[in-house]
Amino acid sequence: MDKKFQDARSGTVPKAKPLDNSDTCMSSSDIEIFKVGARLSPFWPEEPELWFAQVEGQFTISGITSDATKFYYIVGQLDMEFSREVKDIITSPPLTNKYLKLKTELIKRLTSSKEKKIKQLLIHEELGDRKPSQFLRHLKSLAGANVPDDFLRTIWIWLIVSTSWLLRHPRWRLPTNHSPVPIQLLKC
Repeated sequence: MDKKFQDARSGTVPKAKPLDNSDTCMSSSDIEIFKVGARLSPFWPEEPELWFAQVEGQFTISGITSDATKFYYIVGQLDMEFSREVKDIITSPPLTNKYLKLKTELIKRLTSSKEKKIKQLLIHEELGDRKPSQFLRHLKSLAGANVPDDFLRTIWIWLIVSTSWLLRHPRWRLPTNHSPVPIQLLKC
């Protein structure tokens, strides 16, 4: 022990003993492989396509390529409400492409139809406290890639103009169908 202490004080490092390969040979069963686990954020039911894009990035970083591993990672991230949405797939997964089937069905079952999205753009969305540019980005995210930009800009302009018109004409209200009606008619 004193010799080691003296070596440390003097700054000299003891020489390492050369390895003898005959003593250290390991069979493949003795070698442990440590995998980095994927860190997945909680499932986003309102944006499943974006969530899956992030998940696939985590799978790539973690070196996860197995279909079954991906499938069970996703199953582990779903809470009870969303597990019920795909209960049929979880309880009886296909023999191949488990992950792809689960991903496709989750997106399909949780994403609003195109018609519903466009209806939401036309009827339910309001500028609110957002800047016009923020509102346009919000409309684009709701509409998805399939709605043409020209159409989206027309909706955006119409919604901004109707909002500013209502602010200048406070005696008019905008009921759920977005047709301006005098307050007197709404009181009936």
